[in-house]
Amino acid sequence: MQQDVYINALGTFLPGPPVSNAEMEDYLGRINGENSRNRAPVLRQNKIKTRHYAVDKSGRANTTSAQMASNAIKNAAQNAEISLRDISYLATSSTLGDILVPGLASHVHAELGLPPIEIANFQSVCASSLMALKSAWLQLKTGQHQCAAVSGSELASRYFQPGFYECVPEIKSQKSIPLDADFLRFTLSDGAGAAILENRPNTGQPSLKILWIDIRSYADRFDTCMIAGGVKDTSGTHIWSHYESPVKAAEAGAFILRQDFSLMHKMIPVWVSHYLDLIDQKKIVIEEIDYFCSHYSSHSLRVEAVDLLKKSGALIDEEKWFTNLYTKGNTGTASIFIILEELYREKNLQKGQKILCHVPESGRAMNGLMLLEVK
Repeated sequence: MQQDVYINALGTFLPGPPVSNAEMEDYLGRINGENSRNRAPVLRQNKIKTRHYAVDKSGRANTTSAQMASNAIKNAAQNAEISLRDISYLATSSTLGDILVPGLASHVHAELGLPPIEIANFQSVCASSLMALKSAWLQLKTGQHQCAAVSGSELASRYFQPGFYECVPEIKSQKSIPLDADFLRFTLSDGAGAAILENRPNTGQPSLKILWIDIRSYADRFDTCMIAGGVKDTSGTHIWSHYESPVKAAEAGAFILRQDFSLMHKMIPVWVSHYLDLIDQKKIVIEEIDYFCSHYSSHSLRVEAVDLLKKSGALIDEEKWFTNLYTKGNTGTASIFIILEELYREKNLQKGQKILCHVPESGRAMNGLMLLEVK
């Protein structure tokens, strides 16, 4: 017999103080000692005002992705009606873990100090947060477990330090980096979020019942859009481990995080088509949605999506949209947890309200939606 599953608590961990736009390069560093020419136009597009970094002004990381995830889970547990020891299933998500092997989930488990439990590790880009949530949802729904923790954590700033770029001869000589790489330096930031899932609702505070989670990959239609660990050119993608040495891979720019903007914009109609398909299936009824939590990475993408939704007649009233992108930044897989935690804490949620969550991913075109009901 299948069981209902509830998000009963949420927690976050945002490292360091809020960092203003003017301070960003104090933390990220200046490529070849020069201020970036791209910072101002990128910030005009994404409209992010503050974010958090897990590096200090010397560029040294003061924590790890695993530690941030563990702290977010602990904070969620403090807000829950259970203790950490009740968790028997752990699912983690991240774009880039701390080390190549083993997976992040093992390290988060160790940081939590829990006895032997079942774990699962999800690594993609933003949508791996919903992969991890769906994994835990199904585990509890089928009765395999009664309590699970799910996390998303990102420590992007360590990959944006000057040394990742200055080792590339072309960048060293031109004293600047291409927009497809610089854009992400001023868009992504650090943080972690977590949720505690149970197969029973809370007794003293609202719960968020998971009604469904729908994730679709469109990798059959698109080339890689957001990439790290490889170099794309007209002859294809060159994987970092296929170079004769890590040094040669670094000099080729294989460790630079890049995004193909033209390809990303072609994905937006596909993400919208997934949403429209769920409306056709009656899984989404626009009039029943009370809050729409969408993880868009830049304000300009929201504007583009709103325009498409207006034309399709399927726009959820923008007054129902809830985001903290502008104050918390784009924290990748952690974003949907950080958004939901703030919504849960700041809004007076009422029983019966429905919350639609949206997490698109430009890695190689993926889209995820989740519907919650307040109980």
